[in-house]
Amino acid sequence: MTAEATLPSTSTSPTPRQVWTRTRGVALALVLLLAAAVAIALIRSDTHRGSLDPRSADPQGSRAVAELLAERGVSTRVVTTLDAARAAAAPDTTLLVAVPDLLADRQQTLLRSTIAESGGRTVLVAAGSSSVEQLAPGVTADPATSLESTLAPNCDFPAAQRAGTADTGGLRYTTTHLDADQCYPSERLATLIRVPDASGDGDTVVLGAPDILFNDRLDEQGNASLALQLLGSRPHLVWYRPSLSDTSAADQDDDQTLFDLLPSGWLWGTLQLFIAAALAALWRARRLGPLVPEKLPVAIRASETVEGRARLYRKANAHNRAAAALRSTTRTRLAPLVGVPVAQAHAPEALLPALSAHLHSDGQSLHTLLFGPPPSDDAALIALADQLDALEREVRRP
Repeated sequence: MTAEATLPSTSTSPTPRQVWTRTRGVALALVLLLAAAVAIALIRSDTHRGSLDPRSADPQGSRAVAELLAERGVSTRVVTTLDAARAAAAPDTTLLVAVPDLLADRQQTLLRSTIAESGGRTVLVAAGSSSVEQLAPGVTADPATSLESTLAPNCDFPAAQRAGTADTGGLRYTTTHLDADQCYPSERLATLIRVPDASGDGDTVVLGAPDILFNDRLDEQGNASLALQLLGSRPHLVWYRPSLSDTSAADQDDDQTLFDLLPSGWLWGTLQLFIAAALAALWRARRLGPLVPEKLPVAIRASETVEGRARLYRKANAHNRAAAALRSTTRTRLAPLVGVPVAQAHAPEALLPALSAHLHSDGQSLHTLLFGPPPSDDAALIALADQLDALEREVRRP
């Protein structure tokens, strides 16, 4: 204990070089992981930044469609809020909703009422089950997507017949409307459905994939023809790109919690992770029998063991355990010197009389020293160690 207090560095204290050597592998892995995450985020952001944007010339942008429509006298206006989209809906306007699944339930309800009253055309691009049933009642999205990209029209819709084969493969739909046009079937389910309004003036077109609107796919198959006919039937085109910053989405339910906003898939995935972690903990913590001691693969110096145990005692403020260890070791060494068997070294009635006779001293002081109460602090512990050392030297003195 005294050596621990005076030495500034010990064999159990790693140097900065040793710490770096041990942790540089983990640090390098973390740096590489962070760099890969940043690179993937940048690549994905560049890829999807202009997706379905009529102002973007990126491969997945839609600027080419907007320019072709402009040559035919169709004006294109981009809006990002629900209020602007509803205000622009009119009989002479085509309203394109780029990502309908981003709309909240309340937004879908408001937009549906506008669509029913506008008398124009509405085009829903890749509307999933969460939005198509609300925005186009009577139309249902199939859970499985089409494995084919290029499909033939196979319907009586004039725009599809004139366009011919097109890249509409994606989401597939079914409808209960008997007067609906069901085009570009994949495994007998349509990837493009046109539902006329009750008044007969307007209609709603549900498109299973956005490929025909992309810049890099517009010149393939009959994509350009189908896109121009769907979006150019009215003199005005309102291109609605829903935004997460739209304030109309915040008026839904003020009492929603974080768990209400998470998709159900995330909750089930988290539950599975917790179950897997619990099973792994049970597997790693299993005990098939009593602990079996085994020899260490290397030799460890006694001084390192003593120093390590002393550090643990000091960290835990275990003065009682440290004092008990010092007294027990001293009694074990003193017993043979005064003629007491080692087996009786920890019995006061056997050890103390022999020590008193050997030293001609008071047995009460020896009892306090060898069997007394634990010290209260480090200073008392150090004093006890010094006294035990002095007692052992005195017994060993010839």
